[in-house]
Amino acid sequence: MRTNIRLTTPTIAILKALLSATGEAPAWGLTICRDAGLGPGTLYPILDRLAEGGWITSYTGTGPHPGRPARRFYELAGSGR
Repeated sequence: MRTNIRLTTPTIAILKALLSATGEAPAWGLTICRDAGLGPGTLYPILDRLAEGGWITSYTGTGPHPGRPARRFYELAGSGR
């Protein structure tokens, strides 16, 4: 488990987007990209590092998704808050 996470400007933007997400509207990739002002090439490596460090958790959505992969939702873990 990675414990040393660099708090760069993009990382902080992602954390802010995750903090503003609610249970009614959980954060998923496209919404985090939009809210943080980042592209997917920047977003997903940071999400991977945050998950590896135990700062966030993720789960796959169960709603219908014909013709596309299921959405992956992200939320802050206790240590991420």
